[in-house]
Amino acid sequence: MTGSIETLLAAALCFIGSHFLLSSRLVRPHVVGWLGERGFLGMYSGISTIFFVWLIFAYIHAPYVEIWPMAGWMRHVPFAVMPFAVLLVVCGYMTPNPTAVGGERAFEAPDPTPGIFRITRHPVMWGIGLWALVHLLANGDQASIILFGGLAILAFGGMLAIDAKRAERLGAQWGPVAISTSLVPFLAIIEGRTSFDWPGIGWRKLGVTVIVVLLLILGHPYFAGVPLTR
Repeated sequence: MTGSIETLLAAALCFIGSHFLLSSRLVRPHVVGWLGERGFLGMYSGISTIFFVWLIFAYIHAPYVEIWPMAGWMRHVPFAVMPFAVLLVVCGYMTPNPTAVGGERAFEAPDPTPGIFRITRHPVMWGIGLWALVHLLANGDQASIILFGGLAILAFGGMLAIDAKRAERLGAQWGPVAISTSLVPFLAIIEGRTSFDWPGIGWRKLGVTVIVVLLLILGHPYFAGVPLTR
């Protein structure tokens, strides 16, 4: 089921569509009522993993069809953006996340939005979205547009969907988080609704980010087939 642009497009639609469909108000409550919360999360993760593996294999075997030529400056954009994208993902995973699936426990903390969440309440989604956009720009072929464009749609569309579901599900409890954070990075800080929280980020998360960036650079020839150090 790989080897064509049509197959890649089908895999991308299944992967992206399953995320929005399974988490929607039309489907999620019924599945949770049937399987329970943990059962739903297990099914959600399993289906996502299957479609993601299909998506990657379909991308690997898709034909190369150039849409725009590679310009020299395009190669530098990922080097400028990716460290910040990795920082967002690392901090998002290493900090209790009020917007993550199953992250309701974060609302019980005295400060539910420490560290990276003062910058944006969706750090992981922003990290994935930025990664997708800069790789879409740096590749410029039809298959990459489908893969990375689809992942960008999932990331940025997912932020809006999560906000709407959190507001509906948590009611007044969501209000302080929405007011003291922003979807757009740094907007809440610029508007004075919150302040930058360096202790909440800290040197440990920054160190992990540096290690991850170095591993991505060194490992890129092996998992992506493109060396970055020449």
